Parts: sequence; structure tokens; C-alpha cells
Amino acid sequence: MTGDLHVRPAHGLDAGGMAEFLCRIIRIGGTTAMTRPVTATDMTDWMSSDPDRSAWHVAEDGQGRILGFQLVGPADYLPAAAADISTFVAPHKQGLGIGSRLFRATVPAARLLGYAWINANIRTDNDSGLTYYQSRGFQPYGSMTGVRLDDGQVVDKQLMRYDLD
Repeated sequence: MTGDLHVRPAHGLDAGGMAEFLCRIIRIGGTTAMTRPVTATDMTDWMSSDPDRSAWHVAEDGQGRILGFQLVGPADYLPAAAADISTFVAPHKQGLGIGSRLFRATVPAARLLGYAWINANIRTDNDSGLTYYQSRGFQPYGSMTGVRLDDGQVVDKQLMRYDLD
């Protein structure tokens, strides 16, 4: 799979495809805290909200189809030295190296942005997400219990940390 996989910085023209991709993941449920559909405008707004402190990367196949994307950026609940990370990989494409390739692009970008560590905030019922971040070297450091999602569902979350130094 990784042979015809291309990872590059995401840009505004990717917003529609990324939103469509993310909506498919949201509809399936269980791997993201997001529960409402997103639009290309939402994605563009997120991508441009703090460009000096964020990095977005997209993974696509040889035909330009989005197979995943990853972002790091600031989060209100984290210190300035920490970036929050989100990773989205196409259903039924996990375990094929897409997330690994995205992370190899994200780590140097996070360093260039001046971050000292990356935080992953993962639903505890998201076994593939927990496994992914642990396999990248993230270490558990905290948890959040009883987090209410937009749709009213209550979940617990594991906080994991990856030191960049």
C-alpha cells in the first residue's frame, strides 16, 4: 500500500475532499468524538484558524483519492508547548502504513512549529486509535471521564503524550 501513497501538506483545495472523507468516518462512528457532519467551509475554517501553530498533511493514492489526513495544532486545554493531534485513516485501510507515513511528516512539522510534545486525546472505545498512538511511541499520562459528545453520548478518553525532543 505505501508504494503508491503520497503524503503532502494539505491546502485549501483539499477541504472539500477532506470534509467528505471525514463525514464518512463520522457516519460510521466509534473512532472520533465528532458526531456532526462537516462541510468544506468548516474544514477551510479549521485549516486557516491558526496557520502559524498548525500543520495539516494529507495522504492520497496514485489517483489522488484521500486515504487519510493528520493535523497538529494548539488546543485550549493544553499548554503552549503542546500540540494536539488528530488522525483520520480510511475505513478498511488501517494497518497499511497510512498513519505511519502521515506521522513521519507531522513530527518534523510540529518541531518546526516550536512544539515540545504532542498530545493525543483518544476515545477509550477506539481500540485502533489507542493501538496506533501507542505504536508511534505515545505514552499514557492522563484520562478524561464522562465526556459528553455533541450527540449526547458520554465517553471516556485516554490522554497520551509523545515527546519531540
